Amino acid sequence: MQEKGLLIVLSGPSGVGKGTVRKEIFSHPDTAFEYSISMTTRLPREGEKDGVDYFFKSREEFEKLIRQGKLLEYAEFVGNYYGTPVDYVRQTLDAGKDVFLEIEVKGARQVREKFPEGLFIFLMPPSLTELKNRIVTRGTETDDIIHNRMLSAREEIEMMELYDYVVENDQVDLACERVRAIVTAEHCRRERVEHRYKKLLEVE
Repeated sequence: MQEKGLLIVLSGPSGVGKGTVRKEIFSHPDTAFEYSISMTTRLPREGEKDGVDYFFKSREEFEKLIRQGKLLEYAEFVGNYYGTPVDYVRQTLDAGKDVFLEIEVKGARQVREKFPEGLFIFLMPPSLTELKNRIVTRGTETDDIIHNRMLSAREEIEMMELYDYVVENDQVDLACERVRAIVTAEHCRRERVEHRYKKLLEVE
């Protein structure tokens, strides 16, 4: 029997560095996760590519997918939709491969309801001051949007209880090491492996 893959959900407040941590993890040649690219209606930032960083969709296209039930989760955040295509995730997990999702907090709550056996990791900034500095440094947001993102960040941090682990993103390389260590530990969890080893008892 094929052991199902592990659904790994990395989430946290906007500006905490989810994308940076994800890219660093996937830059390592020994990373075996399958990255599930999210869909969004926001415009690409400089350097972002369609089908690599996100699937960029119009609002009309996105809402059609919602009606068709083609999204594992979706959320509207600061005027834009974000979501995860469902078929790819299910097929990849059934094939025994780990799927890595980098999504917003509201979307992670929906995934938790559908995949409670998933691994949920909350990426935390060292402080709210540092979080604001990171958002401002982007240079892509207006003062109003920055204010709204900080209000949202406070709400999202209060939802930390929905997660299994919390990783502080003080340094990107250290945050990546912590995430990888958590995934390794989850693969050794008794509930996931005991059926495999109990079969040894059947061999004489």
